[in-house]
Amino acid sequence: MHRQHWRVYCGFLLAAECLAQSAGSPHAITWREAQERFRANNPSLLAGQVAVDEARADETTAFLRPNPNMTFGWDQLTPFHSDPYRPAAQSYLFWSIDYLHERQHKRDLRLASAQQATGIAASEQSDLTRNLLFNLRDAFVRVLLAKAVENVAKENLDSYDKSLTINRDRYNAGAIAHVDLQRLELQRVQFVSDLATAQVNLRTAKIDLQALLRDRTPVDAFDIAEKFDYSEPAVTLEELHSAALQNRPDLKGAEQSLDKARTDHKLAVANGTSDPSFGFDLAHQPDPLNTYIGFTVNFPLRIFDKNQGEKARTSLDIGRTEKLRDAAEIAALHDVDAAYATLENTLALLRPYKSEYLPEAESVRSTISFSYEHGAASLLDFLDAQKEYRTTQLSYANLVGAYLSAVNQLNFAVGQEVIP
Repeated sequence: MHRQHWRVYCGFLLAAECLAQSAGSPHAITWREAQERFRANNPSLLAGQVAVDEARADETTAFLRPNPNMTFGWDQLTPFHSDPYRPAAQSYLFWSIDYLHERQHKRDLRLASAQQATGIAASEQSDLTRNLLFNLRDAFVRVLLAKAVENVAKENLDSYDKSLTINRDRYNAGAIAHVDLQRLELQRVQFVSDLATAQVNLRTAKIDLQALLRDRTPVDAFDIAEKFDYSEPAVTLEELHSAALQNRPDLKGAEQSLDKARTDHKLAVANGTSDPSFGFDLAHQPDPLNTYIGFTVNFPLRIFDKNQGEKARTSLDIGRTEKLRDAAEIAALHDVDAAYATLENTLALLRPYKSEYLPEAESVRSTISFSYEHGAASLLDFLDAQKEYRTTQLSYANLVGAYLSAVNQLNFAVGQEVIP
């Protein structure tokens, strides 16, 4: 009976341990999850959003109406009158109110300028996001590349260890010399060194990515999951040009800056006009009893143009902003052309690797290994085949990493993710 209880207790312990291990296994984040974490945690993005909110608050200030002015007074006090005991006999109370009327749609133009400033701030925030996501994607790709290189190094070391085990058996059987076995064992150092270097590079790449994500997970428990391969792009250069002109936030911000410059010039012209003040006053005189009201209009004489310099400045600013807009457009199209050329060049190198070089290197290694194990190939041929296969695999992994980096550069140049 006690033995049965003990077995049940051990079963519960084993189940609890399995659950704990499954719960504690690291979750490999995808590229989409990395973007979500980055947008939620990056302090530069969060600070940029506050700047957009501040610009939106300025819209309220820009659309405020001028406040009226109210005046209260007590006039005609006569302390030095013939009757000094009645200094307030002829005095009277009065009050007046006046309001400044803004002409030429000044208030509407201020609001339009503030709204365009908010749009520029939003475009700058989008461009900041574009730049920071480019850095994030670059770090993400470096982790993927480091993982792929580590897997290649592990596979090469495992394959070489299997060949080394076979050749030890051959040595024990007297089929090869001791010096040949020593050379084979010395060659293993290169594979071990490749694996150690790949592991260090992977750890460093993970640390860089975690710093961008503000992720404090232990490095050994942090991992990512995404396909490490290439695909043929389904977009043309003309489509990329059109997408860049429509989606680049810096181009949109340049166009918004031009619109704001035109609005500011209109506002400068409007500010040069005179604004009248309309007034109303009321007073009461006790002796003789008299109560009266009055209306006034105060209209400044526009003898001198008080805003002549600001008009000239805003007019020049329109021309300057047009040139900056054109420069931004030229730079955007140049970025797309350069990124697309890099992508096409990388694909031209990748295609024969996947279809020809990798299968050929695998075939050569297998053939030479089989021949060497049966005495039909020299040791030098065997080592050269191993080296060529390892070099081909590493070159292919680096080319895939270069392809993913070129895709990242192209998406950055276009302003949106055109190739996932």
